[in-house]
Formats: sequence, C-alpha cells, structure tokens
Amino acid sequence: MDYHNVMKKIKVIISGGGTGGHIFPALSIAECLMKMNPDNEILFVGAKGRMEMEKVPAAGFPIIGLDIQGFQRKHLAANIALPFKLLKAIRKSRKIIDDFRPDVVVGVGGYASAALLMAATRKKIPALIQEQNGFAGKTNQLVGKKADTICVAYEGMERFFPAGRIVLTGNPIRQGMEPAGPEKRAEGLAFYGLDPTKKHILIIGGSLGCRTLNDAMTGWLKTGCPKGEDVEILWQCGKYYKQETDAMMQGMASGNPALSRIHYTDFIARMDLAYAAADLVISRSGASSISEICACAKASVLVPSPNVTEDHQTFNAMALVRKEAALLVKDAQARECLMAVAMETVHDGQLLQKMADNALKLAKPDAAQTIAGEVYHLAERTSL
Repeated sequence: MDYHNVMKKIKVIISGGGTGGHIFPALSIAECLMKMNPDNEILFVGAKGRMEMEKVPAAGFPIIGLDIQGFQRKHLAANIALPFKLLKAIRKSRKIIDDFRPDVVVGVGGYASAALLMAATRKKIPALIQEQNGFAGKTNQLVGKKADTICVAYEGMERFFPAGRIVLTGNPIRQGMEPAGPEKRAEGLAFYGLDPTKKHILIIGGSLGCRTLNDAMTGWLKTGCPKGEDVEILWQCGKYYKQETDAMMQGMASGNPALSRIHYTDFIARMDLAYAAADLVISRSGASSISEICACAKASVLVPSPNVTEDHQTFNAMALVRKEAALLVKDAQARECLMAVAMETVHDGQLLQKMADNALKLAKPDAAQTIAGEVYHLAERTSL
C-alpha cells in the first residue's frame, strides 16, 4: 500500500537500545513509519556509550544520548549512583519531550527506554511499548502500567500487562529477512566466499559476542573438528572477543587444514545473506534472533543465556522446541556437546527441513508494519 498523502504527518520518539536485539527492531519500526509518510519526524533516544549511538545515525536517524545504565547484578557497588543517574535522565527526557513535542513515544527496551517513558507518561504523551520476550522485563512491567498500548510477541502476556492494552504483533525484524530461494542462497555463498558443495553452519552470539558459543567452537577446533570435513562455518565471534579469537586462530594456523573452512568476524552486517547461506543456525535465543530465524525458515540449535532476567531466553527457545522448530542445548552443557549436536543435525537433511518448515509457520514478518500502525492509531486517537 502507498501510504504517502494518506497518513498524516506525525512526530515520534523511539527510545531504547543497548544491543542489536533492541536497536534493529527499533529501526525497523522507524523505517515503516517513514514509508507511511516520508514527512514524519523520528527522534531516537538512547544511552551514551552504547551501540545505538553509532547504529542509529548510520541508518539516517537523529539520536540523543542519556547518561544512564542498567542494574549491575555482578558488581553491586556500581549501582550506588544508579538512582541519581535515573533522575537526571528523566529530567533530560522531559526537556527532550518539551523541545520535540512528539505525538507518540515508543519504548523498545534498554537502559534509556525507562527514563523516557516515565517522563512521557507523566506528561500524558501517548506511549507504546514493545515487549520482545515471553517473560516481560521488570522495566516494561513497570512502565506498562501506564502505557496505552503494549505490543507483544507471545501469547499469555496478560499476567504482566492489562489485557485490554495488549496487541499480539510479533517482533520487528530487519529488512530482507525471508526464506531464501536458490538465487539468494548463491548470493550469500558468494558474498562470504563459501563453497557451494559443502554444508554450512552460521554461529551468532549477538552483536557483542557470546563466551559459551565461542568456547564451544574453540574446543571443537582444538580437537580437530570431528565430523566437520564437509562443513564450513560462518562464525560471528563478537566485538568483545575478536582480539582473543584472532590470537587463538593464529596460534592454530600451522598444521590445521580445517581452519580454511572457518570464516569468522566480529560482526555480520549482511545477516540476510548469512541466513541465506546457512543450512543450520547456532544462536542464543534472544527475541530478535528467534524472530529472524523463523522469518528466514532456518533450522536452529538454540543455547539460551542463563544471564538474563527470569530465564526468558529459555522460554523463547521452548516456544520453538515445542513446535519441533528448533533444538535446545543448555548453556552448562554447550562447551562439551554443542558442536557434536550441530554436526549430527547438519547432516540430517530430513530433520533440517522439518525444523525449517515449522519455524516458518511461527514467523510474523509484518510485525514492524503492524506496530507502526498501532503508533498511528494512538496518534489519531489522541488528536480527536
């Protein structure tokens, strides 16, 4: 549908970030809003020093940073200044709102989202939050009490939010995330320099990296890559672990022909092509990763992070496992058995196809457009 000159111009603040799992869905919502009317004004509010301060301007949107941090579970002393930073961030958020005068504010999670939404709801600005996980975070539970609309990806979220305000939308995903035909698969293989005669595993531990997945890969490499003679691996080791991965790979270079089948990088920008090339995906089970795996119709082995609130990644993963759309390996067992499970799975064509088919049935590829529509509903409702 061509929305230009159909939808009125609106001004929207989108707040949140911290990881790619929050930033990329936020950008997808913003892009949909701009398609609905290219004259719309979108302002992002993030946390200083976090990756949104780089990724959002790169996508063409303005952003303002707040001096805010999350609760540090491992370093409790670091939380002493947290209440003061939150109050300061709320005050700055009020000024941002007064200057920009938004029609609607949207929170996607992350450090900055709470401060902006608290300020907005006190000023009676229409607010929408997007809860990605099957177990709502404490911040969203708190601000959800005053939000006008809560967009969710899982059923049964009435235990966290007022039922009348919940809309089941799914999670927004990046553009180009869809099942790949032969041409797109060939493009992906060529883009990453992969051999089309081999099988391919994509390992993604998030934009910052994942110690457990990296350790599982390192252990497998040091044992000679058993059962991987016909397998190539595209491995996102993450920003935090790139230097040590470089050192490890350089130290193993001599006398290890298997390393020629390992393609690693700190960050994969063209995830659409990475998914297209993959026969099997190994991943944490963050909400965005789950949504993209389903949208791309990929078989997966999921390793839920134990370091998240209320173990919500296990809940996310089990939503796929129960539908025979993925396998689950516990974090505590991954270093020992993850790659063995992956090698067995990638060589089982029937299982790969069944999981891929079932994953696609769970996909909600129009989530960003649906959420953008809800933003417009709020703007139009309050202008009446």
